[in-house]
Amino acid sequence: MKLLAGNSNLPLAQAIATYLEVPLTNASVRRFADEEVFVEIHENVRGEDVFILQSTSSPCNDNLMELLICTDALRRASAKRITAVVPYFGYARQDRKPGPRTPISAKLVANLITTAGADRVLAVDLHAGQIQGFFDIPTDNLYAAPVMAADIQQHYAGQDLMVVSPDVGGVVRARALAKRLDDNAPLAIVDKRRDKPGQSEVMNIIGDVKGRACILIDDIIDSGGTLCNAAEALMAAGAASVTAYLTHGVLSGKAVERVAGSALKELVITDTILATESTKACDRIRVLSIAPLIGEAIRRIADESSVSSLFD
Repeated sequence: MKLLAGNSNLPLAQAIATYLEVPLTNASVRRFADEEVFVEIHENVRGEDVFILQSTSSPCNDNLMELLICTDALRRASAKRITAVVPYFGYARQDRKPGPRTPISAKLVANLITTAGADRVLAVDLHAGQIQGFFDIPTDNLYAAPVMAADIQQHYAGQDLMVVSPDVGGVVRARALAKRLDDNAPLAIVDKRRDKPGQSEVMNIIGDVKGRACILIDDIIDSGGTLCNAAEALMAAGAASVTAYLTHGVLSGKAVERVAGSALKELVITDTILATESTKACDRIRVLSIAPLIGEAIRRIADESSVSSLFD
């Protein structure tokens, strides 16, 4: 087994390599003067089982091109099997046609990764489960829920918990987390109306949150508007506190400032996306490492053993 890291999230790649006790493959992933991506692998990979560690986070297009060119370089170097490990899969929110003459970009990106030469894909908390079907190669979708559940039990043991979905579409994810908590925590839903992309208006809280420590659960935080509005509505409905657990901390624009000034007690994200300096400096944001989960999944793929049993 060999691990090849792109530039999108080197600390996560190194943490995975440490967990597996496998050094990162010696390679150069750099730019020409005109910003073209150039990849050169400095060791033999012929006949090897190679895992490329690369999130397609911001700058999304640059990191995607790194992933594709790394895959092509490995294919031309006669690697036996190439697995694209994409902790954060960019373009996943464009998984359907919301209107006429719009693309399904998630499918396009899946085609690009497959055409480049990947034999398998490993991702974490895809925005929509059906994206696995966009690939014509085996695709494993890992869930951060076990990592989050362990952290919640460590920090909120003995409290009266309520797991909250910030919208109707996230109920399945919220219910899965609630079942992992000791007392099978009850569930509430934030009913909202979105007038246009990037903005949301909280309308109603479905469920009694009064006096409870609310745990908001979702897969992505981008601008932070939806999450902060939901936290404000929960506090107005009598919640004792609101903590948010999200897998992918995109945190674009003024999202960090928005979180810092919100009703959230804490925002907990994983390290699928490299944290910015402003994210690290915010005392309301905490980062959980997903490296052991990804590392164990990689080990099981290499050993041809079950990945799904990680979540039993």
